[in-house]
Amino acid sequence: MKHVLFVLTSHDTLGNTGHKTGFWVEEFAAPYYLLADAGVQITLASPKGGHPPIDPKSADPDFATPATRRFDNDAALQAKLTQTLPLAGVNARDFDAVFYPGGHGPLWDLANDAYSLALIAATINAGKPLAAVCHAPAVLVRSLTADGTPLVAGKHVTGFSNSEEAAVGLSEVVPLLVEDGLKAKGALYQKGPDWAEHVVEDGLLITGQNPASSEGVARALLARLQPARHL
Repeated sequence: MKHVLFVLTSHDTLGNTGHKTGFWVEEFAAPYYLLADAGVQITLASPKGGHPPIDPKSADPDFATPATRRFDNDAALQAKLTQTLPLAGVNARDFDAVFYPGGHGPLWDLANDAYSLALIAATINAGKPLAAVCHAPAVLVRSLTADGTPLVAGKHVTGFSNSEEAAVGLSEVVPLLVEDGLKAKGALYQKGPDWAEHVVEDGLLITGQNPASSEGVARALLARLQPARHL
């Protein structure tokens, strides 16, 4: 049985707007169910441990998908979510891959978290795949290779685009624009149409542009974990 670590944000404040943020439900639920239904064991972690915050907007019925509706009725997964492990206590060697769901929260904590950066480096150094969707590719901006160069330099990656951030009116609120941050580190950033599924794979990195890409990223990760499986 393969074992994947999901790393969720612990940050719940949307800058100085007075609004709440966190992780985006679709970007957690869709990948979780796709992998779990395929027999993958999943462990949940976050910087602070305990219950990571859900972005309240992502629970709006307007953004509902089959995966989020399943989550809303899944008492067992909701209970599991309240008991995420503190990120400081997890080790890359215990997992076959790592997955970062998005939401705006990671821009404030996971993008700078020392334990997250160490986890990413250990995962890549061990030759294991690492996946991130929407805002979560921000965790790669400050990630380094073993020789100290930016992990994304020369790599094809994607993430929440500048135009999508502008569309939600948060370009001046967020501490980091994912697209700009990746490009600044030498990434070969790619994007598809706003809000459409767009998944990019390069080496061990699997990235998705937006919420519509969450299941596609998980599907690509599953293919890495089960190469003989036809999806």
